[in-house]
Amino acid sequence: MESFKKKVNEVAEFVRARISAMPDIGLLVGTGLGNSLKDIKEVTSFEYREIPNFPVSTVQSHYGRLVFGRIEEKPVMAMQGRFHYYEGYNMQEVTLPVRVMQVLGVKTLILSNASGGINPLFNRGDIMVIADHINLTGNNPLVGPNVDEWGPRFPDMIEVYSPRLISLAEKAALENCISLQKGVYAGLAGPSLETRAEIRFLRTIGADAVGLSTIPEVIAAVHGGMAILGLSVITNMNLPDNPVPCSVDKVIATAEEAAPRLQKVIEGVIKALPDGVS
Repeated sequence: MESFKKKVNEVAEFVRARISAMPDIGLLVGTGLGNSLKDIKEVTSFEYREIPNFPVSTVQSHYGRLVFGRIEEKPVMAMQGRFHYYEGYNMQEVTLPVRVMQVLGVKTLILSNASGGINPLFNRGDIMVIADHINLTGNNPLVGPNVDEWGPRFPDMIEVYSPRLISLAEKAALENCISLQKGVYAGLAGPSLETRAEIRFLRTIGADAVGLSTIPEVIAAVHGGMAILGLSVITNMNLPDNPVPCSVDKVIATAEEAAPRLQKVIEGVIKALPDGVS
């Protein structure tokens, strides 16, 4: 764990030496959603491969850029592309960017992902606010020695997603005439998608959407004391009695169509946050 902590601090020092303002808000976007951050101003960006100790995205449509700038005049740190457990990265590597955000002083984390809809009342292209999650990855980024300065050994997970940020997202959506769903996100390890029996199981245990990311980063962020907002774009419907094969190209296309609406919600939330306050 000391080696991981050293890597995080080295990335943070690399960034500090190259940006003019420390970020208050962290943004992490998923498959096909890179354009939801296209209006960042005063941009300083780094390719992941330029950053020491940083993993590299291998998934189609993940740009692989770390971007610093301003949204609604507030300093942000944005990841255009994330890392996944199924790519072969371990949980420390998957969550390294969140730890860097924490060391740089980020207190609010907004994540988005592409996910499959399980709730039959949802439609392809919907945006779902994550109210809670179910970790079915079979792993946890907090396994191993605890870094006490980062957070407690046993972080409470009773209220992972900030009710205040959810309320701001709903308000921003209403102001922009965007319909929002709300539900429970189930996170799996992947990369294979779900069987019909697995979808029935997920629905039975209360999941409304399913994906292959987000939960490791969220657990690390909870450990680090961040306020969290999670947004899932429903890129396909997983209905076991009416199965439709899913391709990554269709997922990306649907996510790209939803990106402008997602951008309006994210910008509305950031605009409503007080300066310097999470």
